[in-house]
Amino acid sequence: MLADLILAGFGIAEDYNCAETILAGANQVYHLGLDKDALKLAAGFGGGMAIEGDCGALTGAIMVLGKLYVKDRAHESDTIKELTKELFEKYRQAMGETDCAPLKTKYRNDEVKCRLVILKAAEILDEIVTREDLKAVGINGA
Repeated sequence: MLADLILAGFGIAEDYNCAETILAGANQVYHLGLDKDALKLAAGFGGGMAIEGDCGALTGAIMVLGKLYVKDRAHESDTIKELTKELFEKYRQAMGETDCAPLKTKYRNDEVKCRLVILKAAEILDEIVTREDLKAVGINGA
């Protein structure tokens, strides 16, 4: 799914930032139906919103969760809050951080750039989306 696309190099040739890579890649693999203008919404979230705050790969993943699991607005259910919290908790467990600056210190170098950070966000997003999709079709225990 998305992690496979990232592993294949998606986003490199396009020169996407971390948030753009997640959103544009998810648009392809999860068939979100976002047009080119909608994908621009992720532009300012790269580099931890340009201030090395919350990781852009995570903010891109939150956009995906919103598109997939919010019917009209966030306040209609707790689903988006629960899924966002799960995303951040699993990411923190796996990577030790959720903020851009320490993630870059630990995982970024000139060769791989932020690909490891993006890949981990994609893997966790794939896990959540797969489970939620299975629940939606009545397959529990996922």
